[in-house]
Amino acid sequence: MNKTMIKTEAEINFMRESGKLLAQVFKMLDDFICEGITTLEIDTKVESYIVNELNARPASKGQYGYQYSLNSSVNDVVCHGVPNDKYPLKAKDILNVDITLEKNGFISDSSKMYTFSATSAEAKRLVTTTYEAMWKGIKVVKPKATLGDVGHAIQKHAESAGYSVVREYCGHGIGTEMHEDPQVLHYGRPHLGLALEAGMTFTIEPMINQGSKKIKTKKDGWTVVTRDKKLSAQWEHTILVTETGYEVLTLRDEEKIL
Repeated sequence: MNKTMIKTEAEINFMRESGKLLAQVFKMLDDFICEGITTLEIDTKVESYIVNELNARPASKGQYGYQYSLNSSVNDVVCHGVPNDKYPLKAKDILNVDITLEKNGFISDSSKMYTFSATSAEAKRLVTTTYEAMWKGIKVVKPKATLGDVGHAIQKHAESAGYSVVREYCGHGIGTEMHEDPQVLHYGRPHLGLALEAGMTFTIEPMINQGSKKIKTKKDGWTVVTRDKKLSAQWEHTILVTETGYEVLTLRDEEKIL
């Protein structure tokens, strides 16, 4: 065990504050995101809100040379969609907005799916099942459970619904850095992998595809899409392992534990 994975109580309190602020960003977006706006407009709104209203920092901006405050992944985009002003959101779309926020040196990370007035029933089923799969993984979290337990719970739920789990991207430890140890795979076998300990903080963020799990990266070097052009969905929360189970540090007001 890398003891740097274990946060102190003071550090956990900073993580809680960062997570609560990030939940407020999504609450703001719930009234802002709509058909007809572009993902660049969403990015501009989020950066202004984080900086000017929350006195915090959009942690993605400048990370690895990235120029924006969020990832915006539409339809067949699996992750890392780059905001742009060329595509107004359409009534049939699905959208993932992935945001990181830093306050007092500590980072939280969360993403949420949005659907619109003409989003198909099939697309909504993918979005709902992915959300359920994330929670299946979260509910496994407790001291002495393993990362294999978490991944298996997610994989079993997604695959039982006929979907596939993206393998190339995973959850991650988080704290003063956006990406810390451990890596949190969204597939796996029970009882294998790192055993969890109280004080660990990491993300669970399954990417679930409607078709094949195969993906590719576009020429911009960021945007990851499904190879078969079928839809992909993702949800994400930042999790704390507690003495008795888990705490969702980025939990939003409207959420109910499944």
